[in-house]
Amino acid sequence: MASRIPYRESRRKLVIAFDVGTTFSGVSYSVLDPGQIPEIKGVTRFPAQEHVTGSSKIPTIIYYDPRGSVRAVGAEAIKDGVLELATDNGWVKAEWFKLHLRPRTRSTEHIAAEIPPLPSGKTVVQVFADYLRYLFQCTSSYIRDTHANGHTLWASVENHIDYVLSHPNGWEGPQQNQMREAAVLAGLIPSTPEGHARISFVTEGEASLHFSINNGFSSTTMNNGDGVLIVDAGGGTIDISAYARRGSSFAEIAAPQCYFHGSIFVTIEARKLLSGLLSDSPFIDDLDHIIRCFDKTTKHRFRDVEETQFIKFGSIRDNDEEFNIRYGQLKLTGRDVASCFEPSVKCVVDTVIEQHRVARQRFSHVILVGGFAASDYLHNRLRAMLEPSGFLVIRPENHVSKAVADGAISFYLDHFVRTRVAKVTYGAFANALYNPHNPEHREREADTFVSMAGEKRVQGSFTVILPKNTQVSETQEFRSSFTQLYKLKTDFASLTSTVWCYRGVIAEPRWRDTDTRMYSKVCTIELDLSHFSRNTKEIKRHGAQGKFYRLDYDIVLLFGLTELKAQLAWMEKGVEKKSPAKIVYDPDSTRED
Repeated sequence: MASRIPYRESRRKLVIAFDVGTTFSGVSYSVLDPGQIPEIKGVTRFPAQEHVTGSSKIPTIIYYDPRGSVRAVGAEAIKDGVLELATDNGWVKAEWFKLHLRPRTRSTEHIAAEIPPLPSGKTVVQVFADYLRYLFQCTSSYIRDTHANGHTLWASVENHIDYVLSHPNGWEGPQQNQMREAAVLAGLIPSTPEGHARISFVTEGEASLHFSINNGFSSTTMNNGDGVLIVDAGGGTIDISAYARRGSSFAEIAAPQCYFHGSIFVTIEARKLLSGLLSDSPFIDDLDHIIRCFDKTTKHRFRDVEETQFIKFGSIRDNDEEFNIRYGQLKLTGRDVASCFEPSVKCVVDTVIEQHRVARQRFSHVILVGGFAASDYLHNRLRAMLEPSGFLVIRPENHVSKAVADGAISFYLDHFVRTRVAKVTYGAFANALYNPHNPEHREREADTFVSMAGEKRVQGSFTVILPKNTQVSETQEFRSSFTQLYKLKTDFASLTSTVWCYRGVIAEPRWRDTDTRMYSKVCTIELDLSHFSRNTKEIKRHGAQGKFYRLDYDIVLLFGLTELKAQLAWMEKGVEKKSPAKIVYDPDSTRED
């Protein structure tokens, strides 16, 4: 790949990437000096973790007191004595809170019961904001304390900071909007268009590709046109993305996937297993502690199904031989522990094979990154299951847990991916002109009406703007035409148009009453039309019901960036105009009805 070029702007700037993970989080940054080639650096020292050499991640945990004030965050939340303090003072722990941002679809609701509830009185945006604020404070302190003339450096950039927020492949506009709200609440940016523009979003899969490129993968193993699959195995999700090299850039070659099978789900499976094994043992009351011990030690050390495994949770006085507990250790077979990993392993293997089937280009390299990738058992099991089918599973040697944070900075600096694939079919509902010869229209006779213009129309027609699995460049526009009628001139002040998506299996969805539950709202586009009131000659019409006003417009989607952009376009005196339309997301807009 081409080497990074010097920073071209005239003013020094700082870019910070926050990788807020389900279980662990990290920060990377780059100081952009005019004329200098930017470098990617990581925050490797955090409070309560100062003496851990090279540690680049902290737990994604916050403790709140009964008044809702933050009491301990990150590594501070797991240091000795905090659990006792929390118990004595009524502190409440927020963990795995990132998963409360998930899209509310049927494919994600099965995990709702597994996620710890948010502290009473706190929204996910508030908790996310508190955590972002803490990461920012840690980053500020780290830069001031570790760089030469650090305080001077920080003073020169603190008002010129851009941010990159990474998120799972399955997060969409509503989740990005909530993360942006959290950044505003945390005081990172002002709630203005200029402030919002300082936030960029990148999927964890795409960030991991950038990390892999910067760690020498493409230059040593890929020729132009070769494909690669990125498996980012994290704490909560496994994000799978396929790309192909196109000269000095990359193109997405299949719709990215996101599954809730990260490392916490190994722990959840272990809880189910041990709940059954210990149900009649007095040690069932220690289950939470036993699970914590499994999570910290046994899960990470596990390598071989043939080896007996132990969870050390107590003292030599803790014994119950009937339940394989001796000297404070619970004995398990290797196959018992392997069964806890199996849903995650099967998810990755099945998805790799499916992505290979549907991708626009073949690939043989599978790159495994993320915190869960550090599991030798996961790595070895995937190799054993995939390599006989011709796949080469690669796990970068260095800092796989830093992949997303470092890759997010590379995304900002290097921008390797220029083409992406639509995960769903985007479109809008309209009232189609009734055609008596069309059997689909005749079937919906009960849904017809006569418009202001005197035309018979049928409701619920879905107009596709961007079909699923379409490969889209960053500058490519997708549009469809629509019409809005107004009875009164005073009504002609604004236009609201809703963008929908279809998530089902019908290749060409056409009607809302077919596979209804697979349609969900993406966003609402709002446009101020007040300037039209001064010149309505071109849009005034007369119909069977008298005078009315008509606006013909196009919905324009720009999908090729990591954040969906939408515009409205219309003709005015023969010249096309495009709107600075406002996009409004409903927090539940990804919920399937």
